[in-house]
Amino acid sequence: MTAHRDRELGMNRRITRRDFLNGVAIGLGAGIGDGFLPSLIWADTANESAPQDKPGYYPPALTGLRGSHVGSFEAAHNLRDGNFWKSAGKPVDTGETYDLVIVGGGISGLAAAYFWRAQKPDARILILDNHDDFGGHAKRNEFSPRSKMLLANGGTWAIESPTPYSKAARGLMDELGIHPAELAEKCYARDNYKGLGHSVFFDKETFGTDKLVTGAPGEFDNSTPEQIAKFAANLPLPEEVRRDILRLETSSQDFFPGLSSAEKKDRLSRMSYKKFLSDVAKVDARVIPLYQKRTHGLFGVGIDAVNALDCWVIALPGFGGLKLEPGPHPRMGYTARGYASPKEPYSFHFPDGNASIARMLVRKLIPASTPGSTPEDIVTAKVDYTQLDRKESPVRIRLGSIAVSVRQTNAIANTKEVAVIYSRNGELFTTRGNSVVMACWNMMIPYLCPEMPGKQKEALRYGVKIPLVYTSVAIKNWKSFQNLGVSRISTPGMYHHEANLDLPVNIGDYRSPKTPDEPILVRMERMPCLPGLPERDQHRAGRGDLLSTSFETFERNIRDQLGRVLGPGGFDPARDIDAITVNRWSHGYAYEYNYLFDPEWPAGQSPCEIARKPFGRIAIANSDASAAAYTDTAINEAHRAVQELLNS
Repeated sequence: MTAHRDRELGMNRRITRRDFLNGVAIGLGAGIGDGFLPSLIWADTANESAPQDKPGYYPPALTGLRGSHVGSFEAAHNLRDGNFWKSAGKPVDTGETYDLVIVGGGISGLAAAYFWRAQKPDARILILDNHDDFGGHAKRNEFSPRSKMLLANGGTWAIESPTPYSKAARGLMDELGIHPAELAEKCYARDNYKGLGHSVFFDKETFGTDKLVTGAPGEFDNSTPEQIAKFAANLPLPEEVRRDILRLETSSQDFFPGLSSAEKKDRLSRMSYKKFLSDVAKVDARVIPLYQKRTHGLFGVGIDAVNALDCWVIALPGFGGLKLEPGPHPRMGYTARGYASPKEPYSFHFPDGNASIARMLVRKLIPASTPGSTPEDIVTAKVDYTQLDRKESPVRIRLGSIAVSVRQTNAIANTKEVAVIYSRNGELFTTRGNSVVMACWNMMIPYLCPEMPGKQKEALRYGVKIPLVYTSVAIKNWKSFQNLGVSRISTPGMYHHEANLDLPVNIGDYRSPKTPDEPILVRMERMPCLPGLPERDQHRAGRGDLLSTSFETFERNIRDQLGRVLGPGGFDPARDIDAITVNRWSHGYAYEYNYLFDPEWPAGQSPCEIARKPFGRIAIANSDASAAAYTDTAINEAHRAVQELLNS
């Protein structure tokens, strides 16, 4: 873009991201949100107290490029590339020995500590995490415009699962006092956006013109045929394309006459939704771009790489005439047409997503860290990070600590101890544990534990985590959304595939913005992928995209997109944007097996089952271990790993 266009967008305006871009480390105090660069601060504090031990340390308030932030992955990349040990130096022995060392402070790692302590109340536990905050993908974004707290999820959005929660996972949630159905009933502010609907923005690069079309049929809604017809009539597309979209959205045709519901579902599970649209529903090829990214939010890839049955499950159009019966997916473990038990919905969105679950776990493990005792008060509670790694605490969480070696000190059968080397503040340290839970990403474990059997290391490398971006944009008000009559905007041809006002939740002392003149957060999502390739290759391409993209590029695209989409409603990106946080997850959610590309393994032979086998005093717990990107699976795998170690 030209310099003039940059000025129009406000690229020259000072918001809470410029210090990060200029490489200036901000002091840890009231202004911590304005551009924290961990590596620079750590360099100044080597051999002294770590950043988390300093008063005012508060990562949730940081803006700029978050998620896989600078300082959280460089050592791991060097280890992967075989360069780390060439210049790493000799580790400093901390002299510490713990009953359990956990590598990874996400929900799985925190749950593992909780389960261990439940059976071993006197145990001493150390949790190491490479990020500057705990929670893993359960990341919290916190803003304070006009001294009002606004929260968004920087990662995991909600409590939900395609299968009912297990006894272990549900038991943990009960212990924390989290009852999703009750919270949803009393906390969702359903009237805040009354009268605002779902819309689609057609961009000129993809569809030939910029146009916002309101009244779009949404997922799982009850749009009438008349409403759908009105939406289709307003689309900036040729008549024959509009006709095919209307036919698809209101379809009552049985494309597989003579087949049973089970046979239809089996056939749908073996073709992509794109193939279903083109070869079965036989829509015009110009229809495809409207739906291509509709699966990005759940699967991280477009409809070219998602099977048609999964698209029926999430209520994409075209299946109305098939009369498919609810029931088990013929080739997967979950129940089709629903993400939780149909008898008891088990879902809830905290204002900061599942970061509230992580914060409640930390409060249970280290009570001095966080005031309060309920799911309602955790949302506005302030974590005291100086309490996380104190010598007198039986559970310690050490942030900014990247594990680089996890090795058992004796022959595997007789091992009594595991040595863990980690990098922190540019130095190496060694600590020891009688047991270790690897609650990090599967793909890194072979580099950390090179003595593992070759077949297990191969299985650990199989999955390719889904790259994704969750962006939070603080704006001065949401009058433009009100003027346009929308709260959710799909943008199928643009940099981020959607831009929405977050689900309004009032819980405890937290209140969502209610009137359009109040500041609010806009949530945007981007799933970088390369359509046409097998899914794992698409994720590899997306990872490279994210790691090579500067914050400046993100910001320019964000401003341009919001300006074009909301401009007719009075939005000015130069005037109305207060802050931007880009949660970049180059290694995002766990890879879930996709039988368009992956084999159908016999029971016990899938990569995740082989990969999660215990190795001496080392057990593995993470969502990768079940190939399912859900919070309950992370908890389940933590429970399994702890039981394996305690029972061995």
